Amino acid sequence: MAFTVYGAVRSRTFRVLWMLEELDAAFLHIPMAPRSDEVRALTPSGKIPVLEVDGICLRDSSAILTYLADTHGRFTFPAGSHERARQDAFTFRILDEIEAPLWCAARHSFVLPEPARVPEIKPSCRADYAVAVACLFAEVEGPFLMGDEMTVPDFILGHCGGWARSANFPDPPQAFADYLDRLRDRPAFQKALG
Repeated sequence: MAFTVYGAVRSRTFRVLWMLEELDAAFLHIPMAPRSDEVRALTPSGKIPVLEVDGICLRDSSAILTYLADTHGRFTFPAGSHERARQDAFTFRILDEIEAPLWCAARHSFVLPEPARVPEIKPSCRADYAVAVACLFAEVEGPFLMGDEMTVPDFILGHCGGWARSANFPDPPQAFADYLDRLRDRPAFQKALG
């Protein structure tokens, strides 16, 4: 399989680059800005990342991560298993409760046109994020979300933790800070940063 990743490193594209590095998969990375003409040629939405596999373009970082994990038999549990249901629940919860406030704050900081921005929403986003992270880490019992091995939601949450730090969101609880340090110390994480 030939993989080509389109998108900027400092975006959700990082998640895909990181997993490919963890898989030790050969790939080509072509940096592209979101909503650029080049990205719109691959996907009408202009959203990144895009993963091209054998001439087919896959979109959405979570879908791409799941595809890569399933096709490589790593960082996931078998479809239909109780473990996979728990893994997917973590993924969806992170997207709904942790990434959503980050994205909302970003939209009202620099994504939306100035007249459409509502800066007053950002404190609420920060508060929602802090509550969601604290609740999530009250349930985590291992070095990773699903125990001793990384799975798809770890890639998403690891990226969100860095995003939160760069956006000046509240400092995480110590358990989350330690978790993020473990992820950042991984050689594949560092390699994906470039």
